[in-house]
Amino acid sequence: MIELFFVTCLSADPSQCRDRSLVYADEIGVMTCMIRSQSELAEWIERHPAERVREWKCRILGEDGRTA
Repeated sequence: MIELFFVTCLSADPSQCRDRSLVYADEIGVMTCMIRSQSELAEWIERHPAERVREWKCRILGEDGRTA
């Protein structure tokens, strides 16, 4: 499974950040995730106007590391 891993921070306080994750249930590759994630993140930003996406990446689910 492929995971879209991203970090969001509050617009009013950029030091307040959270790791977030979206797991794709269908069998896609990392390259497809990179393309699909752009629209996923745009929709996420619309639903969460007080936050900004700082970093993001696609990776295999369970891959070690906490930052994008």
